[in-house]
Amino acid sequence: MVVFKVSRVETMPIDGQKPGTSGLRKKVKVFIQPHYLQNFVQSTFNALAAEKVRGATLVVSGDGRYYSKDAIQMAAANGVRRVWVGQNGLLSTPAVSAVIRERVGIDGSKATGAFILTASHNPGGPHEDFGIKYNMENGGPAPEGITDKIYENTKTIKEYLIADLPDVDITAIGVTNFGGPEGQFDVEVFDSASDYVKLMKSIFDFESIRKLLSSPKFTFCYDALHGVAGAYAKPIFVEELGAQESSLLNCVPKEDFGGGHPDPNLTYAKELVARLGLSKSSSQVEPPEFGAAADGDADRNMILGKRFFVTPSDSVAIIAANAVEAIPYFSAGLKGVARSMPTSAALDVVAKHLNLKFFEVPTGWKFFGNLMDAGLCSICGEESFGTGSDHIREKDGIWAVLAWLSILAYKNKENLNGGKFVTVEDIVRNHWATYGRHYYTRYDYENVDASAAKELMAHLVKLQSSLGEVNEMVKGIRSDVSKMVHADEFEYKDPVDGSVSKHQGIRYLFEDGSRLVFRLSGTGSEGATIRLYIEQYEKDSTKTGRDSQEALAPLVEVALKLSKMQEFTGRSAPTVIT
Repeated sequence: MVVFKVSRVETMPIDGQKPGTSGLRKKVKVFIQPHYLQNFVQSTFNALAAEKVRGATLVVSGDGRYYSKDAIQMAAANGVRRVWVGQNGLLSTPAVSAVIRERVGIDGSKATGAFILTASHNPGGPHEDFGIKYNMENGGPAPEGITDKIYENTKTIKEYLIADLPDVDITAIGVTNFGGPEGQFDVEVFDSASDYVKLMKSIFDFESIRKLLSSPKFTFCYDALHGVAGAYAKPIFVEELGAQESSLLNCVPKEDFGGGHPDPNLTYAKELVARLGLSKSSSQVEPPEFGAAADGDADRNMILGKRFFVTPSDSVAIIAANAVEAIPYFSAGLKGVARSMPTSAALDVVAKHLNLKFFEVPTGWKFFGNLMDAGLCSICGEESFGTGSDHIREKDGIWAVLAWLSILAYKNKENLNGGKFVTVEDIVRNHWATYGRHYYTRYDYENVDASAAKELMAHLVKLQSSLGEVNEMVKGIRSDVSKMVHADEFEYKDPVDGSVSKHQGIRYLFEDGSRLVFRLSGTGSEGATIRLYIEQYEKDSTKTGRDSQEALAPLVEVALKLSKMQEFTGRSAPTVIT
């Protein structure tokens, strides 16, 4: 056993940025400043109750991005009893949540929390982004009460504790023992996939999915975008479900995500989009029936059919509508469903049709977690390619893919040996025929000057004081757009803990059910990101087959001119359209 010492290092506040539920995200050049990462980690330890630190078990792993190997020493110095590390330092964000909730150590220990080293869907590499966040004993992101304490601590920190541990070989599974001033400290390296795979097998009917994947009628493609999902793709899709290894794209995790942008959307998942027949350059090769992509830490997903894109808003609604029949975990029924406010109202219609409890919450997975912990919600989703259920307390990209494969397997259980195959597009169009279609798009304006972004939002709030004048402006822009009937800043009172979240997005609601929503996003590492959400509901089944951008063009024009987007930001076009 190696004996180590603990040192106190004098420091001073560097950057008192408040971490959100997505944690702290900055460029690597910021994190590598002297004491920067150490300040944040120590501020987090200081914000936690003593029993959650001293003698506790913590998980420390992440998506494998550049600069992910420096946090274990501070856990030892603060009296943590043991640290669990995924092999090679890799654990997806949903797998971390599963490990906290499900894993029992060889000595009977359970984890009380985790440091997740990720910047989610942001690029990685020496000149790109790094991030760190803390998850609690329920497996979910730290609540605002904790992140507020962390923030206050970063503004006043004067010292941090560090241990002189030798490097642990995190490529090899096993336990390394150390002795320190407060007793033994262990680092256990374990298989990154085993606990998560076991959980997925308890939720889904793997045998029915295996039959689907073995059918000559079905072809499959999964793109990890060189993120941590690659550590799960082969064990699940190839070894458990029998998919061909050639169906996996970019499934080797890399520190810089292969130089790409690990965000699973139509803009950045270029190779998958082309393979599914959705790129401008047409291919002679017949596209697969089903395709999916993950982001850097594997909590987000994109679902594609052959030459067909499934919006995340439609995806969660379709999963909810089919879950009880297609997924064994939900066979006893759904407790309720929830969506984030900017997500389209497709899930609302399903909830009403199936007489389910429904919740509209601010953006941030912690709000879903509260509902789940209270037994009020089974399935939830965000328009930002996040979908999940109460099996963990994070969104879960691979879970969403398995949910879709389960639905396809269920719809085709009589068709695999004969009859017409029910495709992804068939499922979506049949859903629209039953529930109506919510035409939906999101415009992202990334790295906008922060002061300009705030001015734009202030302008939109000021406009809300007189709907009459706004309707005159709308009529002058597009006479074919419905009358605006309500405008506000979204505010949410949590039905579980009574907390109130204000200023969660600016909404303009129209008489025909259309919506415009504007939000400032906190998921970037610099500048500001303005997100504009545009939605129009169409119940007439003869009108649900239009091109989305064509159907939404009048509302897009109104949104851009009403907000004076180009005037405030200098941008003539968004960075990304989804």
